[in-house]
Amino acid sequence: MAKAIAIAPDAWIPGGEPDPLIRHQHGHIGKPLSRIDGPLKVAGQAKFAAEFRFDGMLYAALAYATVAKGTITQLDTSAAEAADGVFAVMTHENAPRLNPPPVFLTADKAAGGDPSPVMQDASVRWNGEPIAVVLAETQEQADHAATLIDATYAQDVALTSLAEAIARGTSPGQFMGGPLHNESGDAATDFAQSPVGVDLTFTTPRHNHNAIELHGVTAAWEGDTLRLHDASQLVAHTAWSLAQMFGIDEKQIIVTSPFVGGGFGGKCLWQHQMLAAAAAKFAGRPVRLTLSREGVYRVVGGRGQTEQRVALGADRNGNLRALIHTGVTAKSPGAAMPEPFIMPTRSAYAAGSILLDVRTVDLDSLANTFMRAPGESVGTFALECAIDELAEKLSMDPIEFRLKNEPETDPTSGLPFSARHIDVAWKQGAERFKWHERDATPRSRTDGEWLVGVGCATATYPYYRMPGGAARITLRRDGHATIDIAAHEMGMGTATAQTQVCAERLGLPLDAITFNYGDSTLPGVVLAGGSQQTASIGASVIAAHRALVKELLRLAGNDSPLAGLKPDDVASRDGGICKADEEARFESYTSILDRAKRDTVSVEASPPMPMELMHWSMHSHGAMFCEARVNQVTGEIRISRFLGSFDCGRIINAKTAASQFRGGIIMGLGLALMEETQFDERNGRIANASLAEYHVPVHMDVPEIDVIWTDIADPHTPMGARGVGEIGITGTAAAVANAVYNATGNRVRDLPITLDKLL
Repeated sequence: MAKAIAIAPDAWIPGGEPDPLIRHQHGHIGKPLSRIDGPLKVAGQAKFAAEFRFDGMLYAALAYATVAKGTITQLDTSAAEAADGVFAVMTHENAPRLNPPPVFLTADKAAGGDPSPVMQDASVRWNGEPIAVVLAETQEQADHAATLIDATYAQDVALTSLAEAIARGTSPGQFMGGPLHNESGDAATDFAQSPVGVDLTFTTPRHNHNAIELHGVTAAWEGDTLRLHDASQLVAHTAWSLAQMFGIDEKQIIVTSPFVGGGFGGKCLWQHQMLAAAAAKFAGRPVRLTLSREGVYRVVGGRGQTEQRVALGADRNGNLRALIHTGVTAKSPGAAMPEPFIMPTRSAYAAGSILLDVRTVDLDSLANTFMRAPGESVGTFALECAIDELAEKLSMDPIEFRLKNEPETDPTSGLPFSARHIDVAWKQGAERFKWHERDATPRSRTDGEWLVGVGCATATYPYYRMPGGAARITLRRDGHATIDIAAHEMGMGTATAQTQVCAERLGLPLDAITFNYGDSTLPGVVLAGGSQQTASIGASVIAAHRALVKELLRLAGNDSPLAGLKPDDVASRDGGICKADEEARFESYTSILDRAKRDTVSVEASPPMPMELMHWSMHSHGAMFCEARVNQVTGEIRISRFLGSFDCGRIINAKTAASQFRGGIIMGLGLALMEETQFDERNGRIANASLAEYHVPVHMDVPEIDVIWTDIADPHTPMGARGVGEIGITGTAAAVANAVYNATGNRVRDLPITLDKLL
């Protein structure tokens, strides 16, 4: 099928005809509009999942297993049950019977992080698995009682060592249903015969999610219907998956998520939502369950550790002859999410031959999952550091070397690029950053006791549009439009940007648009992940708008200036529709509905399947520039300047996009310099399960970050836009590492780059 779609005419493919919004503009798109939910948040009126209240609500706290693998032989809950305010304690012995969670990617709406039964037996599968839920009248009472639970275990031999797991043998990696393997030519031979080359090993640690909003859920059964207020990136998936677990129709589960205080891949479906729903059924009362910060580390997965090899061979003119990127990543048994670190390498550079491969091992640990730019964030660290080392061996400027090896078509798929203007991003970024002032000799710049260096790296992240989108548009006689779609607002400005897009598409002012989201009863199955929400929402609204225009033309009838027009002939402006190339043939929405004696018109539609992904190679790109200072006495690292120059198609909202770019870069600085989950291989336990010991960037770690973009529309995407949420973190760690090398002469290939590795 993919081969047939690849050679089909462009006109047969979604995006084959450019979105009219690329050329037809009313001035909404691109403006730096402040977030429409901002006033609610600063006034404390934005209700998050753990702020909903029900009469008679109980508060929950979890107790966690302290062994990596085994069986609970005794679970003494008597002291907890006798504690003040405790209503009940739920364990595997009395919990409602649940089916196993449907694992993400095993069905269209499956959302589970792993297939483990949830409090259904005495088995322990990882150190930190919930073993009891305490329900009490206050949160403090529940938290205290949870500490009184006493468990004893019969321990099994657990596999928690990456080295031991690799020694036992690895398995082929798969991601999004496809193999993590690409091969063309004989890369091993070509590398061995290359006049110039590097063969390097890079390692990256586990990482844990640390969104500022803790994972919270409020659950209440209303008869046979479950209402769940959740901090969620996938409300429709959660409703369906919980329905499978409880053995009921998905319409009996309503999941709402109006506001989410950070997601990044971690706010999906984990055991705490399942346990809260089960506990509410068990108790016959509503339940609020908010994970503690430690609880997030025990229950919510993060990024898997990797060991990567990058071998690059080139001729003496700087042309890549061989590109090898292989390695191993760890995951838990049954999890569908190995860290796909070869993803950026698939499209980054032209080479005579290519070998890309990810192998996996299973460890007895918490399931890993999506974490901002899965694969690309750590994959670009390895690839872009190796590119820098090879450029130095060739005595070439690293930007010149990268541009010399720009591919004309996708190096692994052979598809044409939908739009690729990374050369423009490099040129604009280099000029803004004053790259020409760089001294290529390490340790050549000092400022007192500080060594100063600069580095750069390429950023890349795929364009995605997942199946399942749908939208409903309801247009009132007064010209107000409401758009309903089960999308998500996690602080990135979705509602604001999509209000701009819908106003642009309908030819209405911003205050005439209401954008409803975050409710599983709304149309569509939209995941806020993979930087694909803008495309998914955009394509869904395109389909619904087309259906709306068709219905409006039918209602207008033969007495309208629009008589005889087809939807493709029509554009929207000034609160109505007109002939696209003859704007005088116009009628307002109010006029059409008045004559039809209708108060409203409502339509719902779904976009076509995302076949464009098999017809073009589609990616956002960036050129990342970093200035680092390293103290010669202490080894302390300070980032003093950072610039991201991006090619992400058309920017919908300049303010929220800049915030997304900067947020991704800040997360990339954490990846580069401090973030590391300390996993104790003796007992499979995360040792630094707090923000006191798991370090993330704070204000003093972050310089003023400059961001610019090309704003060149992609002719094959909705609105000409590509994703901006994850591109900022990609390439950032490599730019930092390359800057640290330029400052010190030390290459660090093991993240994070801590001062002990420089002393």
